[in-house]
Amino acid sequence: MTIDDKLFTVKYKPDESSHLRPDLEKCKSCKSKICTTICPAKVYEWEEGEKKLTVNYENCLECGACRIACEKNCINWEYPKGNKGVTFKNG
Repeated sequence: MTIDDKLFTVKYKPDESSHLRPDLEKCKSCKSKICTTICPAKVYEWEEGEKKLTVNYENCLECGACRIACEKNCINWEYPKGNKGVTFKNG
């Protein structure tokens, strides 16, 4: 089973607003764009033509890898409010 197959089984209850708030101006000067490769759920996408970071927060697994790896230390990361976000369960 591939990681994409496993991710397909994860249940989400997204909030109306993002719990991930990167400083988009700092993102423009980031050399590695590490958030786009380190995130297992592919939450971050860099759009080179527009010089813009897109955040698909609805898919976030809440692992925090992006916050730890960000070379600019510019991702304001919080857990989703209430019972929102990812639901992990066996079966």
